[in-house]
Amino acid sequence: MAGREQGRGVVRMSVEQPLWRALTGYRVLALCYAIGLGVVGHDRFDRPAVAVVYYLVLTGWTFATLGRVRSAATCTRGFLAADLLLALTGILLTPLAVTHERVVTGGPTLPSIWAAGSVLAFALKGGWRWAAGASALVGVANIVQRGALSRDTAHNVLLVWVASIAIGYVVEVARASERTLARALEIDAATRERERLARDIHDGVLQVLAMVQRRGTALGGEAAELGRLAGEQEIALRTLVSGGLLPEPRPDTGQLDPAPTAHPAAPDEGAPVDLRPLLSGHAASGVTFAAPGTPVLLPPAAARELAAAVGAALDNVRRHAGPEAAAWILLEDEPDAVLVTVRDDGPGIPAGRLAQAAGEGRLGVAQSIKGRLRDLGGTADFVSVPGQGTEVELRVPGGKAGG
Repeated sequence: MAGREQGRGVVRMSVEQPLWRALTGYRVLALCYAIGLGVVGHDRFDRPAVAVVYYLVLTGWTFATLGRVRSAATCTRGFLAADLLLALTGILLTPLAVTHERVVTGGPTLPSIWAAGSVLAFALKGGWRWAAGASALVGVANIVQRGALSRDTAHNVLLVWVASIAIGYVVEVARASERTLARALEIDAATRERERLARDIHDGVLQVLAMVQRRGTALGGEAAELGRLAGEQEIALRTLVSGGLLPEPRPDTGQLDPAPTAHPAAPDEGAPVDLRPLLSGHAASGVTFAAPGTPVLLPPAAARELAAAVGAALDNVRRHAGPEAAAWILLEDEPDAVLVTVRDDGPGIPAGRLAQAAGEGRLGVAQSIKGRLRDLGGTADFVSVPGQGTEVELRVPGGKAGG
């Protein structure tokens, strides 16, 4: 697809632009063909001066208006009307220029197939309805200049009519598909931004609210009331970031308004960084970290997101397996990927618990871990056996081959 345009982080594409370029080339080739017919059949002209003047006007118009048929924006209604008028004039002038015998036997008109280019411009600009109207006018002009409806005339008129309507319909479908694709891309971008914000909220605000609720309940008194309020706010915030509100399409254009809190994620900049120092910070009492002896390189943004996912996995260990549970972090640098395994010896995850947590708006696994890995083009796999702990395998592209 052509005509790419960058805006608000979404790539817009024009599926009809190649058709406009093809029409530009067609008009030039059709002009050469019409003039060639006139030169080859010069003996059929009763009044050659009429043909010469028309071909001069047609040549000047065609080359002067090449820029008009490069896009729907430049191809205005006024230009289309003048272009069609020139084609109709050439058709109706044909009986004045050529012999009567050539007219009644179905000889070519002065503009010949150039007139079809004018009809195709209507199809590209306004769709099949505009094409049907323009081709009908060309058909009437052909019948008038020949004085009767012959089989050859009917065949040519029907061919132009059907072809132009078909092309106009294809253009309408292409435009509708383009609008649908643009909206889908904007929705996807808004969804990804919402998920990124949800991860950040989960890693900070939600965890603090959950801690306040637990400590307040344990302390009792006024602290218990503070804990209750914190719990209510945690539930409301989880509902907001898990459901979210997508921007509504504007009624005038059908395009989406930008989300007020959406900011495009910063692109990867700078040289690759070593993942080992980012993960070693998680090593503490009860957490063992093992890594290769050589640097494990990833783009800066990917390294930060992977380290944050590891942190979210360890938070789940502390929250669900208890403070006495041991955890191990293993970093591996494979030929085509970087693999981080987080394993614990806790009670494990009951069957169906992850899906239930996602439905309740708990984003630790759904967004802080799986969402981050999905945005990096990687995967997050969970293996858990009740009573035997949980193993989280985080894999992102890169490693020795792409670091």
